Amino acid sequence: MSLDLSSLKQAAIDWRLVLMGLVLALIAVVFNILSGGVFLSPENLYNIAQQTAVVGIVSTVVVLIIVARHIDLSVGSVMGFVGVLIATLMYTAGWSWQAASLAGLAVAIAVSMYQGALTAMLGVPSFVVTLGGLMSFRGAAFLVADGKTQPVNDPFFQNLGGGFDGAIGTTASWLVAAAMCAMLLWSMVSKRRAKHAYQVPNNPLWLDIVIVMVPVAIVLAFTAAMNGYRIPSKDDPQGIPIPVLIWAAVALTLSFLVHRTRFGRYVFAMGGNPEAAALVGIPVKRVTLLLFALMGILITIAAIVSIARLNAGTNSLGTSMELYVIAAAVIGGTALAGGSGSILGSVLGALIMQSIDSGMLLLDVSIGVRYVIIGQVLIAAVVFDVLYRRFTGDTV
Repeated sequence: MSLDLSSLKQAAIDWRLVLMGLVLALIAVVFNILSGGVFLSPENLYNIAQQTAVVGIVSTVVVLIIVARHIDLSVGSVMGFVGVLIATLMYTAGWSWQAASLAGLAVAIAVSMYQGALTAMLGVPSFVVTLGGLMSFRGAAFLVADGKTQPVNDPFFQNLGGGFDGAIGTTASWLVAAAMCAMLLWSMVSKRRAKHAYQVPNNPLWLDIVIVMVPVAIVLAFTAAMNGYRIPSKDDPQGIPIPVLIWAAVALTLSFLVHRTRFGRYVFAMGGNPEAAALVGIPVKRVTLLLFALMGILITIAAIVSIARLNAGTNSLGTSMELYVIAAAVIGGTALAGGSGSILGSVLGALIMQSIDSGMLLLDVSIGVRYVIIGQVLIAAVVFDVLYRRFTGDTV
């Protein structure tokens, strides 16, 4: 096996994602040194994973919104509105968590479809529509419970947010990790077989093995870290938190939609050239409505995870969420001009954002300085995106 540099150049590798992964690793190493080894401890990694899940869930669909040349500034306010509604129905009205969640889902889809219809049918810019939604639904979150905090007491529901019993344990975690590794290996083999069947040149076998072993190693290392954390009052380690599993399921589902369905191809076609997409028969209005409906679904999932983690619904839930999810998408390589982005990029972007924030918290950095640094990180990500596209000649 010889190292052929031309193979690396021709391989279908997203070097932007590779660079983002290296940046995340560098951030982890730097903060680990500055914190005296605390940053990479199992306990801190467990907390980072849980804290990133809500932003990560919403950022996956925000990627598609931006790819389609839209924006949603109301995600935090709608999440707060839906979260308080679900908590109020459970605590004040005495509904079961299933019924309350379904009601919240219906409201979230209705809200998102309303905003999507104004954009798709009337042509009102999504920026203006969702800016109004940002203010309106923050007020609605206050009105639902008259500004009062609504506790959530259902034990099963609380586990959906992580916490004391909100993880699956070591054995189940290793089984999930094994399934993920097997899926990655199967994906590599199936891609090679498909290319061979259609007489498309394959990468050298050694290169495909290297490419697939990187995520396999990450999955195993992450599982080992989660299994290494044990709450002092418990006998057994925690394992993978349930919010992380929900986030992973969402990311995999949306990746499937993007790469394996007509809907995903339509979204990217619309973002690349909306006029051309309409001329070739793509139902732009219907796809836009479906995209906003998908936003409503994932906002509901994020709201459930968030109030389960906090054990309460408050009218301040989701404050500034829109900034974090858009930042996660942009840092992960989503082009604000539309037409380009990836679900995996949003995962890396969310982890980078949360790692920087958590690292600064460990170092006792003031909140003002943290906001300044996070804002500049976002600007740096956009600058990098512009320079990267100029260097590679990518105009999309």
